[in-house]
Amino acid sequence: MRTVYPILRYPDPRAAIDWLCSAFGFQVHAVYDAPDGTVAHAELVLDTGMILLGPRVDGAPRPADDDWSLYVAVPDVDVHCARARAAGADVTREPYNTDYGSRDYAARDLAGIPWAFGTYRP
Repeated sequence: MRTVYPILRYPDPRAAIDWLCSAFGFQVHAVYDAPDGTVAHAELVLDTGMILLGPRVDGAPRPADDDWSLYVAVPDVDVHCARARAAGADVTREPYNTDYGSRDYAARDLAGIPWAFGTYRP
């Protein structure tokens, strides 16, 4: 059972859902619309992980990008990176081997949110 659910806020949640599925391989678990037809809340899954997302609140503070990122374990970093790049991800660090045996890369999504992907599974 999952116990940690990162929550991400996007200016256009519906576009974010489509892009995250296309670029990073997420699948839609649930989408709940607001009365005006916009996305109020969505849940996306990848393997055993899940993220929650919704609309960005105007004026809400954001942490500095070097203070955090989301880490997602994937089986093949090079294939995943190529898929993300083809979908328009800003690859901020090319695939590389770590000194602890993982192969990683980093990218920003369409809203500039920092993501890290690698083969390390704690």
